[in-house]
Amino acid sequence: MSAVIEKPSLLQRAAPLVRGFDGPLAFAIFMLACAGLLTMYSSGFDHGTRFVDHGRNMLIAGFVMFVVAQVPPQRLMTLAVPLYTLGVALLVAVALFGITKKGAKRWVSVGIVIQPSEILKIAVPLMLAWWFQKREGQMRPLDFLVAGLLLAIPVGLIVKQPDLGTAILVLAAGLSVIFFAGLSWRLIIPPVLLGLLGIILLVVFEAQLCAPGVDWPLLHDYQQQRVCTLLDPGKDPLGKGFHILQGMIAIGSGGIFGKGFMQGTQTHLEFIPERTTDFIFAAFSEEFGLLGNLFLIAGFVALVLRGLTIASEASTVFSRLLAGAVTMIFFTYAFVNMGMVSGILPVVGVPLPFISYGGTAMVTLGLGLGILMSIARSKRLVQT
Repeated sequence: MSAVIEKPSLLQRAAPLVRGFDGPLAFAIFMLACAGLLTMYSSGFDHGTRFVDHGRNMLIAGFVMFVVAQVPPQRLMTLAVPLYTLGVALLVAVALFGITKKGAKRWVSVGIVIQPSEILKIAVPLMLAWWFQKREGQMRPLDFLVAGLLLAIPVGLIVKQPDLGTAILVLAAGLSVIFFAGLSWRLIIPPVLLGLLGIILLVVFEAQLCAPGVDWPLLHDYQQQRVCTLLDPGKDPLGKGFHILQGMIAIGSGGIFGKGFMQGTQTHLEFIPERTTDFIFAAFSEEFGLLGNLFLIAGFVALVLRGLTIASEASTVFSRLLAGAVTMIFFTYAFVNMGMVSGILPVVGVPLPFISYGGTAMVTLGLGLGILMSIARSKRLVQT
């Protein structure tokens, strides 16, 4: 009597696709996504379809995360060089014949209009992780110099556009790879001390350095004005200091418990500029208060800690460095956005992950999360 072979159900066939997904990381993502949808519903209530579009962008990012999570880290490593080369080539194309919008040349048309700097947020850490994987066991100071050059080329091209926010994110991702690869503290401490000294001198001599007619090297006029406005936003409360002051007012007016969902006066009376994008943290703070902020920060801390745990448990140098860099991208996004809205950092165009409106940034985040899931999944499957 022949055995009866039952056809596996759809659930059984789909199980291998989700088996090995990292539960703690997925839970942190879910909580932050819920906070983002709730905030966008309130802050974007009169922005047409922004809430619906935000939900759609999250679904697209989730799909990207799911697809990338199925790709083994070894396959991701083969994409490092071509993706980096493509990204740098597109940045050169932007510099030569890019599209200018609002005084910045950041886009190029290749059948469709794209912003190549977004590619480098992932391509740079991929490339640097690939480089250090190739140098495993034979690391020399020259290898770190080459890594610095690989990082400096795209960062310099992005700064020239100018796009300081994206340049900071790419720089942070690249530096985190170099740091995790074992860069000596003797090379890290001197530039950190010089940076702290520069900040102290800037605060002490703010009146002289921010006087009319004084130009700073390496910075555009608007970037210089942002730093000076950060030091004293009250000098021009209805002009350059308006963004910072209104953000701080909204955060402070939320108090401990917040004004309540859909009850933010600064938000709904349109005092908060860019309340669905760069300054959405101010809208969230006004309605949910200090307790809501602690919840949001706890969500990002959980995501970052889980990402670093995945990095520390990775089986290869490439996976470890890439997971660490992707995790630090999320940390940099959150820290810079919350810092600029709170008035402790200059205003730059950095969105708050999962909370701010923006399709390209959301897809980039989905790609990064997919990489983390892939590395975690690879380790779990090896263990089983």
